[in-house]
Amino acid sequence: METQKFEIISAQSNIDWIGKKVTGAHNGTIHVKEGELVLNDGKLSGGKIIIDTTSIKILDVTDPATNAQFAGHLASDDFFSTEKHPDAILEITSVSGKHVEGDLTIKGITNPVGFDVVVNVSGDILVATGKLAIDRTKYEMKFRSGNFFKDLGDNLIHNEFELNISITAKAVLA
Repeated sequence: METQKFEIISAQSNIDWIGKKVTGAHNGTIHVKEGELVLNDGKLSGGKIIIDTTSIKILDVTDPATNAQFAGHLASDDFFSTEKHPDAILEITSVSGKHVEGDLTIKGITNPVGFDVVVNVSGDILVATGKLAIDRTKYEMKFRSGNFFKDLGDNLIHNEFELNISITAKAVLA
């Protein structure tokens, strides 16, 4: 069994996020800090991705003052607590075909996640893409959640947010 390690190239990897609410949605980006993916016999078998929560950007809010206020709120304890928890970590625990199971740690809280991933290897470059739906309330992000607050009406924020992940990694020579 041949094991290959691929080191994530941060500058060529990205995560797009989408958060939905009753009246619409917001979207943005967040940077991949570092990590590695492991292949056994050419198939994804493990890995670890470290995400820089301090890098959260909002793309759909164009007014600078409103954008800064929103970004500050996402960084606060209502959401990601980026000062206390600058990293989120996704650790792959098992892979079956295209389906990945892993542990996602946000704000020091770890929960299992499952999602499908597509992996392409060309020479010593690996590109992996996947989409995760994350229930924010499992990570103590209860702000305007219908599970915890009643009568929010149009102010309700959906519990799930989406992460569209694209990772580029380079083979590490043994």
